[in-house]
Amino acid sequence: MLEHRRANLALAALAVSTFTFVTTEILPVGLLTLMADDLHRSRSEVGLLMTGYAVVVVLMSFPLARLTQRIPKRLLLGTTLGVFSAATLVSAIAPGYEVLLVARLIVGLSQALFWSIVASTATSLFPPSQRGRTVARMSIGAALAPVLGVPLGTWLGQQAGWRVAFLVMAVVGVATCAVVVALVPSAAPEADSASRGVNPSRRHYVLLVLCTAIVVTGALTAQTYVTPFLLDVTGFAAATLGPLLLVTGSAGFLGTLVVGRFLDRYPWLALVVPMALICLALVVLYALGTMKVAAIVALALNGFAYSAMAAAVQNRILLVAPGSTDLASAGGSSAFNVGIATGSFVGGVIIDHAGVRSVALAGALIAVVAVALLLAEPQLTRNRRDSPETPAAPQAEGVTLNWQRAAA
Repeated sequence: MLEHRRANLALAALAVSTFTFVTTEILPVGLLTLMADDLHRSRSEVGLLMTGYAVVVVLMSFPLARLTQRIPKRLLLGTTLGVFSAATLVSAIAPGYEVLLVARLIVGLSQALFWSIVASTATSLFPPSQRGRTVARMSIGAALAPVLGVPLGTWLGQQAGWRVAFLVMAVVGVATCAVVVALVPSAAPEADSASRGVNPSRRHYVLLVLCTAIVVTGALTAQTYVTPFLLDVTGFAAATLGPLLLVTGSAGFLGTLVVGRFLDRYPWLALVVPMALICLALVVLYALGTMKVAAIVALALNGFAYSAMAAAVQNRILLVAPGSTDLASAGGSSAFNVGIATGSFVGGVIIDHAGVRSVALAGALIAVVAVALLLAEPQLTRNRRDSPETPAAPQAEGVTLNWQRAAA
């Protein structure tokens, strides 16, 4: 373990790096019209900067994690943040759309690797008993990105041009890279206690990844189209959208803080409760979405639950990873991006055929499938060859095997 103060500073740097990556990923949402006008492209073409980014993360997370799993974390993180900074700088000075698209895809590559290694790097700085708390503290950066990073980046783009916003993110990336390289220890991945799952189980891991993809699909089915919902269903004025989305983001920040208190003691409960709250929030939004107070409460609850769920998923991956936690985290990152892309697509189809209000109900029905699967986890993973997650499981498995031998 590192000296306590250095470890905390390194963790803070890693949290800032998550803030930087998430802000840069979704910044085109706030700057879409400015970028489209400046590049003389349609809004849908600028939207491809987000779609292509997500596709790269989905396809390349696992291959990159596998290819680089023997490289020391400090070198790997430094290189990843360096590539991110360089590609973001190219994005800021890109002479045309094609160069910008290639630069964004390279940033996506760096993010694909980054999310595969950042959690195990952070948790390796502290004792294993603090893994959950460490994951939650690291996740604060990602939770703050929609609250501070994107609004500030959008405002800066409106005042000085979208290129300046990307330039600032490149500078932040360089500074973060320098701090991470200075503070994160250079140790072989095999030496890290966080490089392997605490209770490895392939069955539990596969179920976790599946549930993650499903619940994110449900959440994003509604969240992607929350703006037209608030305007057309709830009846809010366009001028109130900024403060309303700030409420959602602030609730997400609070959710990350709260769930951190439970991740080490109740990792499974800390996962299933936020997923259930996402379902509840979307049901409330559908049923009472015409009432402004109810809609605000539902938005806040959804933001709270989603951020808490994201931290809980990452924590549980570190617990049940059947092999390398880096490779397992790569699968989790892909699950999130599959859910984001699928949810956006499903929500768009629903709006075209059933109206914008229906996306909240559809999202709830999708998310409840993930909750049901998690509740059925003891049955779905019972009597398997994988290492069990609870002390009682080996006994149950042994009884079953002995019974099968006696019957034979």
